[in-house]
Amino acid sequence: MEWFWGVLLVLAGGAMQGSFTLPQKYMRGWAWEKSWLLYSVAGMIVFPWLLVALAIPEPAAVYSGAGSGVVARTALFGAGWGVGSVLFGLGVARVGMALGFAIIISLTSVLGSVVPMAIQQPDKLATTQGLLLIAGLAAVIGGIVLCARAGALKESATRGQGFGRGLAMCIASGILSPMFNLGFSFGKPIQDQAARLGAGPAVASIAVLAVAITAGFFFNAGYCLYLLGRNRTWKSEVPGLRYTLYAAVMGFLWLFGMFFYGVGASKLGPSGPSVGWALFMTFMVLVANSWGLATGEWKGAPRRAFGYLAAGLAVMIAALAIIAGARA
Repeated sequence: MEWFWGVLLVLAGGAMQGSFTLPQKYMRGWAWEKSWLLYSVAGMIVFPWLLVALAIPEPAAVYSGAGSGVVARTALFGAGWGVGSVLFGLGVARVGMALGFAIIISLTSVLGSVVPMAIQQPDKLATTQGLLLIAGLAAVIGGIVLCARAGALKESATRGQGFGRGLAMCIASGILSPMFNLGFSFGKPIQDQAARLGAGPAVASIAVLAVAITAGFFFNAGYCLYLLGRNRTWKSEVPGLRYTLYAAVMGFLWLFGMFFYGVGASKLGPSGPSVGWALFMTFMVLVANSWGLATGEWKGAPRRAFGYLAAGLAVMIAALAIIAGARA
């Protein structure tokens, strides 16, 4: 029964993560930077620190006990992830949820496993585990090529613009976003200290998450404020309350999707980091693609584009399975 609830929570987390940009599609009349700023406030400041206050005993003692150096390193990697997060939002806005999630999540998944190993345990790269991760990276690159071809065909048929730039943003986001995993790796003493002070093992990681994403928030907020000033998009004729709630929903879905994954993976026992991660990432990509198709992102695209998209998604899901095997 514990395993069943673990799988259910992991899938719920993947569904929430795969849906978090959906409300932005319905914020017509608001500039991207306005909606992304409010989402960042909700998802990177309000909800994570609310969770810390509710789930972590003596938060001040947790961070002081872990040491300022550990907190600073965690924040530094979180800041790098923040740049990737900005590019995530811009990339998905240009290429759509279907392609954006597939490219970014697959790249993030494989690099998030390869890079920590290369830094912390470089000798493992020549082992079966390391070779599987490298094979997963190669598969992701192949999937990106297929998805890029699908996007180019769609853009040509629908006379769209900006796909090439959006694709570059998605790839850059996929390269930078794994810094989030590095923040977790180097911030583990924070999690250990939270557990020592009484936090449950399933929720202790929120103490690390809050530090990393708060550091990333400043890049997200800074870039949005810059665009708001440059484009003079502070004001809008569209009523703000409903769209503010949409932005808060984006933040809720993003943050609690990560939280549910962490709780669910902890219930899967030793298989949590491998099976749980594969389920989480795969379901996230599938849900995002379902929303992309349901909301008309591929309307008017030729059949060849759908063929390339299906092939690219199949290759990326296979890559996630390879990565899961390596992590196991």
